[in-house]
Amino acid sequence: MASGHINHSKVTTAGMLVTLGIVYGDIGTSPLYVMSAVIGSKPIEESLVLGGLSCVFWTLTILTTLKYIILTLRADNKGEGGIFSLYALVRKMHIKWLAIPAMIGGAALLADGIITPPISVSSAIEGLKVINPDIPTVPIVTFIIFALFFIQQFGTRFVGRFFGPVMLIWFSMLLILGVIAIFDNPVVFKAVNPYYAYNLLTSYPEGFWILGAVFLCTTGAEALYTDLGHCGRNNIRVSWGFVKVALLANYFGQGAWLLNHTGKAIEGIKPFYALMPDWFVLTGIIIATSAAIVASQSFISGIFTLINEGMRLDFLPKGRIEYPTDLRGQLYIPTINWLLCLGCIGIVLYFQQSSKMEAAYGLSIIITMLMTTLLLTYYLYLKKYNRVLIGFIFVVLMCIEIAFLVANLSKFSHGGYVTIIILAAIVGIMWVWYEARKIRTGMVEFVKLEKYFDIISDVSKDETIPKYATHLVYLTSARTDKEVENKIIYSILQKQPKRADVYWLVHVDVVDEPYTLEYSVKELVEDKIVHVRFKIGFRIEPRINLMFRQVVQELVERKEVDITSRYASLNKEHLAGDFRFIVMEKFLSYENTLKFYTKFILNIYFFMKRMSLSEEKAFGLDSSTVLVEKVPLIVTPPGSYSFTRVY
Repeated sequence: MASGHINHSKVTTAGMLVTLGIVYGDIGTSPLYVMSAVIGSKPIEESLVLGGLSCVFWTLTILTTLKYIILTLRADNKGEGGIFSLYALVRKMHIKWLAIPAMIGGAALLADGIITPPISVSSAIEGLKVINPDIPTVPIVTFIIFALFFIQQFGTRFVGRFFGPVMLIWFSMLLILGVIAIFDNPVVFKAVNPYYAYNLLTSYPEGFWILGAVFLCTTGAEALYTDLGHCGRNNIRVSWGFVKVALLANYFGQGAWLLNHTGKAIEGIKPFYALMPDWFVLTGIIIATSAAIVASQSFISGIFTLINEGMRLDFLPKGRIEYPTDLRGQLYIPTINWLLCLGCIGIVLYFQQSSKMEAAYGLSIIITMLMTTLLLTYYLYLKKYNRVLIGFIFVVLMCIEIAFLVANLSKFSHGGYVTIIILAAIVGIMWVWYEARKIRTGMVEFVKLEKYFDIISDVSKDETIPKYATHLVYLTSARTDKEVENKIIYSILQKQPKRADVYWLVHVDVVDEPYTLEYSVKELVEDKIVHVRFKIGFRIEPRINLMFRQVVQELVERKEVDITSRYASLNKEHLAGDFRFIVMEKFLSYENTLKFYTKFILNIYFFMKRMSLSEEKAFGLDSSTVLVEKVPLIVTPPGSYSFTRVY
């Protein structure tokens, strides 16, 4: 993101300015296209304008303010938000199917990441057609999007300083232009009455389907929750007051302009730019483009964070993560960055105009919102809120969101299918990875470690076995220090007997809190077997090599361990002993008799695993000190053969 973390409990001017730059880019640029989408090619009628404005007003009030600002921001995971953080909170209920809405919601957000930059930047650049209707906007949009993704590798610390001021100028412009236009036709305030929304949906021809366009006004609401950790709940809530007033003022201002053109069709004319005096149009386009770039940048950073969380929660394959600046939370994932870039440019080239992207845009976000509502309901239940109140909130939100979903599905053939294809592909990847990890975990055989204390100690002293290392470190998935994988015992004793002076067993536990950093150490056999357990938050990169080295250093300083080399020539010089890591990496054995579904899942899983980051790199281990031992995964062993001896 563009900034570091802010004190969550304290509202400051700087905090709200950063919040404007990080949180409100997506929802803040909605006035560029919402009213254009509502009116479409239809002749302007008072019932259509007032009904559309009324729907916008109540959508922002119920979905954005009530659901996200008041309710969802309560579900903070140690100060962090987002659908994966919410899932990390509710999975404590041990309801297995809750992983499904988390995956679908996360996948829908990722799909939205391919559409948000194109529609935001295109809507802004298309303002140039007010000055010159023949200007080609697609090359300009494509260049801006490419440049936006190109700079990700360098970090956005410098330009991030301007995000808050840019958005402050943007929202101030929205407010001023809207208020001036409202003075010309204050009758638009009638739209606050929900009757006009009801009348539009029930009486206007195809009125219900206009909800698909109305929904675009709240597409950035999910970002209010996703960026909770970067801005803080109170800064978001307080700044939303200003943002909402600015948004509504501009929407109502566009409505006032539309009412002054009743009976006309405005296809090809954007009401947003129509509010501007001629002398201000170019300046307005520059400000709008800057705001669209900020919105896109914030969303891209949010996607990186979401992908990182998905990896830590075992929803996605591991990928290489870089940290281009020292700002907490700002990261860069090269593969995802360039895939997003290609996807965004593909969307621009395919649809050409922002108006044609609208169908694909709303569908992904409403799916995310529905999944958030499901998880939020379980969170409120977990927190023991009044069950009647929970049920009422759930029914109201689901009715509204299902209505929006149905309205957006009507645009499936007009571009919505693009979202569904992208969404299905991402959900498929997540499901395969999640299911395969469950199958693999179920196949791991653990043994009691205590049974092997004596023989491991004997191997350590057996000088007929060549010494493998002074310190030998195994990564173990056993959650307790009383057990270890059978494959680790086999590796030490049988595969190739490995003599070491000290054996270390390291377990990495990714916990539901985002920024936990804890460790515990237990010496199981004096000066022979040591167990180290790391508890790491799901937003922290597990750089085990660095973390383990730091832990060992602390143990040495406390005189709890002696890491001096046990080789005589090196010991007398008091040199530190060598450390070698062993990672057990599974492959699908041919000795399996698998059902079709299991075989399908595992084959795709191991294919993706070959394409993703290796185990040692995923754990941040120095490759020069790591041995990767291949271990066959046998899910269903075949039956024995019935041989007949003939000789």
